[in-house]
Amino acid sequence: MELPDEVFAQLEGRDIERRVTEALVMDLLREHQISQGKAAEVLGLSRHELFDLMAKHHVPVIDLSADELKSELQKPLPRV
Repeated sequence: MELPDEVFAQLEGRDIERRVTEALVMDLLREHQISQGKAAEVLGLSRHELFDLMAKHHVPVIDLSADELKSELQKPLPRV
């Protein structure tokens, strides 16, 4: 990846590889090309940590259409 020198200089000392990986995984999640479980695995995070990262990147944790949400809400809750 090529970056202008002035941009690269601002990134010096930061974990560029980690940030690029996070951005790519967040984009794949946003486009429904990877599951949350796989995203957490790739990033080495717990589901809770993944949800925090998703919020930071404005990726919805629950991404259902109105019809899907309605269907889910009509299902009975499992008994514990």
